[in-house]
Amino acid sequence: MAANQEPSFDEEVLQRCEEVVGYQFADRDVLRNCLTHASIASHRLESNERLEFLGDAFLGAVVCELLYLQFPEYPEGELTRIKSIVVSRNTCAKVSEELGFQDFLLLGRGLSVHDSVPMSVMAAVLESIIAGVYLDGGWEPARQLVQRIMEPEIKSAAESHHGRNYKSLLQQHTQKELGATPVYNLLDEQGPDHSKSFKVAAVIENRHFPAAWGITKKEAEQRAAHNALHELQGKEIPHQSE
Repeated sequence: MAANQEPSFDEEVLQRCEEVVGYQFADRDVLRNCLTHASIASHRLESNERLEFLGDAFLGAVVCELLYLQFPEYPEGELTRIKSIVVSRNTCAKVSEELGFQDFLLLGRGLSVHDSVPMSVMAAVLESIIAGVYLDGGWEPARQLVQRIMEPEIKSAAESHHGRNYKSLLQQHTQKELGATPVYNLLDEQGPDHSKSFKVAAVIENRHFPAAWGITKKEAEQRAAHNALHELQGKEIPHQSE
């Protein structure tokens, strides 16, 4: 982690940061600003605080776009749930640490003496770099960066069901009420091998229920079970525990 009394960067440090980000800045001063914490900047406007503000908004917009396109059958409430996890401070700090941004930050003496960088600082530098790429290169390079670093977090958040196992609930219901066991039919799959989506429908005694998409077969089956429960019970089945 870079820690100096005067805001200065070794060019090699900046180059290593660019390699991690996967983007070469036309204006290295933008990158320097992204990595400069307010604790060492001569003026707050020379730190990454304003970039953090912009990056937070850009991150949210791109994640919303990705969720809208990837999950065409998810209702607004579920998209909001996933987004809130993906853009949270905890997730941003986690991704920032995994990328190693703590090694490139310029921090004041009070922060640099600690073994670890505060979560809020790590989240802020991620958002700042997203904004920096946007300002230096435009929408598409910044969008590609967000997609690359946040896809695993989107997948993880989408697969979480907060303790509700809709397949188990559906099986309990159908065995009790109908004396039958649901089966799940794979109807379609789309996308490249590393980023597939699957369309699955629940079938009970030759009755086909509304299909659902998921980024794994397991998730698609859970959502298909949710749809079947909704139709069988004639009421809204909540997506997360209350």
